[in-house]
Amino acid sequence: MNTPTFPPLSRRDFVKGSALAAGGLLLNTLPYGAYAGATDGPIKVAVIGCGGRGTGAASQALSTSQNVELVAMADAFENQLEESYGNLMQKHGDKKVKVKKKAKFVGFDAYKEAISLADVVILATPPGFRPIHFEEAIRQGKHVFMEKPVATDVPGIHKVLAAAEEAKKKKLNVVVGLQRHYETKYRELVKRIHDGAIGDVTSGQVYWNSGGVWVRPREAQQTEMEYQMRNWYYFTWLCGDHILEQHIHNIDVANWVKQGYPVKAQGQGGRLVRTGLDHGQIYDHHFVEFEYADGTVVSSQCRHMPGCLDRVAEYFTGTKGRASSDGIITDLKGNTVWRHRDRDDPDPYQQEHDELFAAIANGEHKFVDAENGAKSTLTAIMGRHATYTGQQIVWDELLKSDESLMPTRFAFDATPPVVPDANGHYPVPMPGRVS
Repeated sequence: MNTPTFPPLSRRDFVKGSALAAGGLLLNTLPYGAYAGATDGPIKVAVIGCGGRGTGAASQALSTSQNVELVAMADAFENQLEESYGNLMQKHGDKKVKVKKKAKFVGFDAYKEAISLADVVILATPPGFRPIHFEEAIRQGKHVFMEKPVATDVPGIHKVLAAAEEAKKKKLNVVVGLQRHYETKYRELVKRIHDGAIGDVTSGQVYWNSGGVWVRPREAQQTEMEYQMRNWYYFTWLCGDHILEQHIHNIDVANWVKQGYPVKAQGQGGRLVRTGLDHGQIYDHHFVEFEYADGTVVSSQCRHMPGCLDRVAEYFTGTKGRASSDGIITDLKGNTVWRHRDRDDPDPYQQEHDELFAAIANGEHKFVDAENGAKSTLTAIMGRHATYTGQQIVWDELLKSDESLMPTRFAFDATPPVVPDANGHYPVPMPGRVS
């Protein structure tokens, strides 16, 4: 398999490609049917994946100052789509929510029809489906907001990277829901780090330690595929494990600060507390050391264990001082040299939509988040491979992997990639035994 490698970006390239890119390219026309500007009428939106995050993202799109209408919805489950529709109607009314009955699409292939009706597509299904949905949205020439992570395996990463290049050629805006890039505190903190406020970054610590998330018990008459889809967080092919689904936010901040991506990783993890039949196959803790090309090591922790210390944060040490995601920079003696005043800061979840839809309405091509979204996703996948195998994982070698986690057929009567044994237990990766 001939697979390209991706060396760490220069500072200039990384910043140019990030959500902080200051300028946009003014377009006279947007090819491939993309939205051309406010004079053409409302910006039509389709949401693919109508769970809590999809509903929230759709609501945020409708809450921008632009002329935005929701015109299509798609989900694998009809009840989830209808609940989302009801919530959006209650909040925004029929002047914003204009989804006709024939524009409500249900099933594994529903995304194709919904995408065709829109100018902008919101992708918020479980992450395993993100590559095929993103690929189709770009093929049809649509602007995209997609949630993180953007894949659960390396073949999915390559699919997203290829579609990202097509998006650039078609001058389509793509925003990924790594919303810290749109948060005032983080923007100001990272800018100061890049401007030398703490000197050269020599180490970092990033955390997502919490009690864990929901569990959806098995119901009578469910097929195995439906059970896994409903309880998607606990299956690696759908979720990627929580190092990917949640901790990617903190790992992405490390990449942002370092203006590049780690070259290798090693670590450990396992299941100690969340080991029930309803916890699928994922770990409840991961610890990884990510090493960057200049030798900087960023330590990464994520944990799903109730009753333990919760911490969701990032810290970086440099040759001149230290920076905290609390919005504080100190010198090496602990004296505060800068503190962010976060009163009245905009909600970053809303801000990412405000900026995306403003660019679309103005005919600007400003947002190319997909490449960074894919590479930060790959960073988290590298961490997962390190904990699952107990081996050192090298970025360039990982990129050669052709191991797909996805099913060969998408249907509720299809067999998922993993199935339980006679006692209801799913296969759990064992370090030292998994390659």
